[in-house]
Amino acid sequence: MRIDRGRTAFNIETTGPQNAPGIVFLHGFLGSADDWLPVAEELSDSYRCFLVDLPGHGRTTAGSDDEFRFGTVVRNLSDLIGHLPASRLHLAGYSMGGRIALALLLSTPHLFRSAVIISASPGLRDETSRCERRKHDDRLAGRLEENFEEFLEFWYNLPLFAPLKASASFDAVLDARRRNSPHLLAMALQGMSTGRQPSCWEQLPQNRLPVRFLAGQKDTKYVEIGRQMVNLCPGSSLDILPGCGHTPQLEHRRLFTERLLNFFNMIDHHDL
Repeated sequence: MRIDRGRTAFNIETTGPQNAPGIVFLHGFLGSADDWLPVAEELSDSYRCFLVDLPGHGRTTAGSDDEFRFGTVVRNLSDLIGHLPASRLHLAGYSMGGRIALALLLSTPHLFRSAVIISASPGLRDETSRCERRKHDDRLAGRLEENFEEFLEFWYNLPLFAPLKASASFDAVLDARRRNSPHLLAMALQGMSTGRQPSCWEQLPQNRLPVRFLAGQKDTKYVEIGRQMVNLCPGSSLDILPGCGHTPQLEHRRLFTERLLNFFNMIDHHDL
């Protein structure tokens, strides 16, 4: 399925019966809708899944530099989700996609039933930190374009990804990453940088929907961020997945899918 919003032509993969409750999935940096396919297939008996390629990734195409900006992406996605053939969807986002999902949830809560935010934050709290992050991500984007293979080696040698690198799925993940365009990834890294994202910390107390923040036990940074978010966000809870790092959906897919399904089922049964 392709849907045009703004000057972006979004590619969306779908699974599951048309009349089932819907879930929108947003992947992380370097990923694509295909990252979610194994999870979606396990959910397809009960849910219709909409797997979105974000700008700069997969088969989504963007017609201008502005289409990569965080605010533009959020606006285009809210318009897109509002026109999907399902009402009040669940939302799941990982890392960069988790930041976008949280911004969507807080800006357009009427579109959603609940959300799972995986290994993600509400952004940086102050402008000094955002400025430093912009400079950091701009340098990374240059490095990515200069030599994509060296960038991938550097990226997945970060301690954050050690559990993924040790998993059986890592080689397939790396092959999938190579199918993306380095130039478009660099534009996405800059435009959707945490340094160019408005902080959502101040908006968390306004939430009125069920939210599950999810982090891997070994991903101590995001476990702590999750605890901070739960303290500020009504209706939220934190699920820490044992033995997992920053990419639980890739490292331990069955455990991750089980936790996801349990949460969405709980929300749906409560709404009956």
